[in-house]
Amino acid sequence: MCGIVADHGTNRSETGRRMLARIEHRGPDDVGCRQVAETWLGHTRLSIVDVAGGVQPLRDDAGTWMVGNGEIYNHVELRRRLGPHRFRTGSDNEAALHAVTAWGPEGLAELRGMFAIVVAGEDGSIVAARDPLGIKPLYWVRSDDRYLFASELRAFDPAVRVHVETFPPGHWWTPDRGLVRYADLTTDDEMFTDPAHAREAVRVVLDTAVRRRLMSDVGIGVFLSGGLDSSIVAALAAAAAAERGERLQSFATGLAGSADISAARRVAEHLKLDHHEVLFDADELVAAVPAVVDALESFEPSLVRSALPNFFLARLASQYAKVVLTGEGADELFAGYDYLRGIDDVNLADELLATVKGLHDLNLQRCDRLTMAHGLEARVPFLDLDVIAVAQRIPVAWKLPGELGQEKRLLREAFEGMVPDDVLWRRKQQFGDGSGAGAVLRARAAEVVEPDAPRAPDLPEPRSAEERAYQQLFSRTHAGFDPRTVLGRFATP
Repeated sequence: MCGIVADHGTNRSETGRRMLARIEHRGPDDVGCRQVAETWLGHTRLSIVDVAGGVQPLRDDAGTWMVGNGEIYNHVELRRRLGPHRFRTGSDNEAALHAVTAWGPEGLAELRGMFAIVVAGEDGSIVAARDPLGIKPLYWVRSDDRYLFASELRAFDPAVRVHVETFPPGHWWTPDRGLVRYADLTTDDEMFTDPAHAREAVRVVLDTAVRRRLMSDVGIGVFLSGGLDSSIVAALAAAAAAERGERLQSFATGLAGSADISAARRVAEHLKLDHHEVLFDADELVAAVPAVVDALESFEPSLVRSALPNFFLARLASQYAKVVLTGEGADELFAGYDYLRGIDDVNLADELLATVKGLHDLNLQRCDRLTMAHGLEARVPFLDLDVIAVAQRIPVAWKLPGELGQEKRLLREAFEGMVPDDVLWRRKQQFGDGSGAGAVLRARAAEVVEPDAPRAPDLPEPRSAEERAYQQLFSRTHAGFDPRTVLGRFATP
């Protein structure tokens, strides 16, 4: 996990160096840069795979260079296909470089992982790309002769902020061909007709996805809220760790006595995890709001509420590990939200896919920013492409509440026996609510700004005093961005 910057269309490095300095928190282990023809590449590194040899920018023997953020989980397979003789390091990101140089930008479709990359050649060529879901962030500014790229909004100079756009997931770009979509999440595979077969497929594909994401040369753990999704991930990861004679670390946070803390302890004891937790009180929560809004790069209240416990959780986990697995994506794939109950089956399938496609500027943004603020990488096994494909083959009626009245029914049934029953059938709570943070923030968020301060300029009319407070905090450090870039799916058309 890292931060990247690229400035294409210049032989000067001043802009790129300023941008890279603003995201140095994303990579506390190393910084590297390179001028390649008229492209400046910058990289700040969190060392996870090939700690000693994977310094970026990476290069091939022909003088093509790359900076990348993320993980390529199938890099071992790609090394065999591309030829081991091409590779100069053990870095998984190097597989992305050679996939592009050997197969062209179309080779990006062969990558399995989360990534944002920029590849530049001494001949003046450049390719920028982002993974199919946008798990890893990438923003850009484009003009007739200058293109800027960066991992976070804060990287861009104030003078260009209004022009910053989200680089679309599942696309690559070159100057001559423009934006090209290389990935589509929609599958046309046949639907399951037997629930037992569907449950087995979910178990197998999710177990494989978790094992892929245990790839690391450094410490790894799991965020454990005590809810269904993180508990399933923890159970699968713990089993894989036990096969290697290891004990999985888990991390939990919340107010003392909160539902999440109690449930997480229950799961950790059941799975025999090496469990760590941090408790916060209401005053500590409110005091952290300015730092969280700054790190999150958003003022959307629902994101801020869930980001606050994420802040404490990531800070705790970073003391023990560099990589954590999370349960992000399960609600979107298996119909975990209450509002979905009122949608008919035909439209519900479309809505679920739309929510998955919109995660890159919602929950995935929160997940990325709050972990990277503490030099920690988050991995999301539920959003493996194979898991997404299997989930689309499950009739939506099987995901909806059954006799027990619980959402994500088939997912719960698939993991009976692996997770304690009281947790397996626990009713869903948003992270911000289960940790106890939501109630505190709704009541006290306005305390962090002056009550008579003017409304932040160029932002939508706040829907509550809570959102007004977050807007004012956001404007202190992030003024000037187009609200549509900041809000994503929440933005008004």
